[in-house]
Amino acid sequence: MTRYPRDMTGYGTKPPVVRWPGDAKIAVQIVLNYEEGGENCVLHGDAASEAFLSEITGAQPWPGQRHWNMESIYEYGSRAGFWRVHRLLQDLPVTVYGVATALARAPEQLKAMKASNWEIASHGLKWVEHKDMSADEERAQIREAIRLHTEVTGTAPRGWYTGRCSMNTMDLAAEEGDFAYIADSYADDLPYWIHAGGKDQLVVPYTMDCNDMRFAIQAGYTNGDQFESYLKDSFDMLYAEGEAGAPKILSIGLHCRLIGRPGRAAALKRVIDHFKSHDGVWFATREQIADHWAKEHPPMQGLKPSEMDQETFIAEFGGVFEHSPWIAEGAFGLELGPTHDTAAGVHNALARVFRSASEEARLGVLVAHPDLAGKLAAAGRLTAESTSEQAGAGLDMLTDDERAAFTALNESYTNKHGFPFIIAVKDNTKPSILEAFNRRIDNDRDTEFAEACRQVERIAELRLEEKFAA
Repeated sequence: MTRYPRDMTGYGTKPPVVRWPGDAKIAVQIVLNYEEGGENCVLHGDAASEAFLSEITGAQPWPGQRHWNMESIYEYGSRAGFWRVHRLLQDLPVTVYGVATALARAPEQLKAMKASNWEIASHGLKWVEHKDMSADEERAQIREAIRLHTEVTGTAPRGWYTGRCSMNTMDLAAEEGDFAYIADSYADDLPYWIHAGGKDQLVVPYTMDCNDMRFAIQAGYTNGDQFESYLKDSFDMLYAEGEAGAPKILSIGLHCRLIGRPGRAAALKRVIDHFKSHDGVWFATREQIADHWAKEHPPMQGLKPSEMDQETFIAEFGGVFEHSPWIAEGAFGLELGPTHDTAAGVHNALARVFRSASEEARLGVLVAHPDLAGKLAAAGRLTAESTSEQAGAGLDMLTDDERAAFTALNESYTNKHGFPFIIAVKDNTKPSILEAFNRRIDNDRDTEFAEACRQVERIAELRLEEKFAA
């Protein structure tokens, strides 16, 4: 593997400046999953009964048989749970993840959703596993889900969430649907762009932790107070971050058959009251968040080193380590991915090659660096990067005495250590450079070799930061 597709960095230390409508400190996004009537059932042409997310702990599928208890648990969600949740949330913006076949069996619920102006996103054709489907089969299911959703609701879905997805889902959904967002991710507290299906696709991440599904798994919630406490803590933490200038999204996942039970719905009511007691809370659908994000934070068109061919990569980064394109060539062969598409990412790759090189090869890099304010500078023969760096520290405007001092130090240092004095001039001023020169010249060679290598890495880091900023 020479290209690692996962982005392990995200926004890192430079998150986008988020301004929610009304300068809200937090966006609260509530999802109601409508799956009842779309789950595994032999009536639906499936091979076995459903075994996922119910009150039956450790349930197993019944091959070729209907499961009366399981079916009736799901029916509770459509018959009672939905209506209780609708009464609690009907005045709030809510996104419904609607399984297309379930929506087709729910005309009254669908009418209520529309009456409350809830967004109805697609939750796939059926509430089943997709991991073992071929790409062609999953593509056909996505197409049919969009077709049926449009037929049943009257409009095509602008959001997509498979849930029980495969490694092909993102690309297939992006290819097949004109979606404002896809939600099959749990990777962030903010939306982000990916390249999927041959285009820039916005992802609005979903949640597994602030999700009532944890009432139906062994390592989950056993009573409403636990769910309530967790949601309140999540809200309070994100709200405080928003007050500090870094607003996020609190994403909450609900299921009709789970949160719709009375003892859990009571906790949901207390949670909503807690949210409403705060100023600066933006309750929004995922569609509203996606449209806002696309307008305020369109996909960035910048350097993507992990997508470059070798020739382009070396042309872009071959001069970062002075006159040493072999370092960029080695870095290109590493396991690069989206997480390397930053200054820090490229620097790490280049530095790995430099650090693992022989002492002789690293010495060659040191020797490739010019003397500070030396003959090459006077003759105008420095690289563009070195010229800019030395000028920034004022080394292009030395007095005769200063130039004589630098010349003497350069000669003395090089004669003693076998390579020029190297320092990241952007981190320094003319006086601090002279101070370091006088301090380091008496070090032993091994100490100076290690220090010079560190300085070379720092110079490369500064060059990359400037390159990416531009």
